[in-house]
Amino acid sequence: MSENRRAVEEGVTRDLRGRLTYSGYLQLDKLLDAQHTLSDPEHHDELLFIIQHQTSELWMRLIIHELDAVLSHLAEDDLGPCQKGLARVKQIQRQLFEQWGVLATLTPSEYVKFRGVLGDASGFQSLQYRIIEFQLGNKNREMLEVFAYSPADQDRLRQVLQAPSLYDEFLRLLARRRYPVPEDCLERDFSEPHRRREDLIPVFKAIYEAPERDWEAYEMCEELVDVEESFQLWRFRHMKTVQRIIGYKRGTGGSSGVGFLRAALDLTFFPELLDVRTEIGA
Repeated sequence: MSENRRAVEEGVTRDLRGRLTYSGYLQLDKLLDAQHTLSDPEHHDELLFIIQHQTSELWMRLIIHELDAVLSHLAEDDLGPCQKGLARVKQIQRQLFEQWGVLATLTPSEYVKFRGVLGDASGFQSLQYRIIEFQLGNKNREMLEVFAYSPADQDRLRQVLQAPSLYDEFLRLLARRRYPVPEDCLERDFSEPHRRREDLIPVFKAIYEAPERDWEAYEMCEELVDVEESFQLWRFRHMKTVQRIIGYKRGTGGSSGVGFLRAALDLTFFPELLDVRTEIGA
């Protein structure tokens, strides 16, 4: 009978002294030493809570990285890389959505045993989440106040607040392609959120009714709708997971909890891209 083991191949590097290692490249000593529980005695499930949120922040860092690139390519009229970048963003969104299933294994009686150690800490205070919202167009100047404790973070968020969003840059690209985008959509106070406009619907109707005329713009519209839908599904799963674990208690950061999260479901990034669906073929 053969041994139940696999021999290490001859060519595998075994002497790693003085070489770049897997652990060194990923800085695993820092990464795996960043989970510090505060419950005393330590509650078994607090580690789950920490890792859930840390991994979410890592994925959000990558979304910001991709959206930064997409915004740059839009400004350069280069839609091909934009579609690739948004395709990757959608896959990251899928990971973030599925992660809620892991946190949903935390029961109310387990969470209440260590919830108190969070103090005022809350996901509401996630800088990266706010950056993503601002990049996609849900601008809210009031959020700057939340980061007054950290001037560097506040300044970073302010820069994204004042810059064109993904939708702003797409509308500017369409205008450069001679679509009749209203002038006041192109040069405006970008720190204000986009307002739903009836006069943009004919722009998107023209794209959807003749996709062969500008396939890149047509595909980009669908990529944006995909990102919007994925974000809404993430928000919904977040709200249902919170409801499952804490019911209708207030959030640790002072919000109304489930009610606050439910209200976010009414927010939209690209309203006319959804509205135009009612007009097509009508």
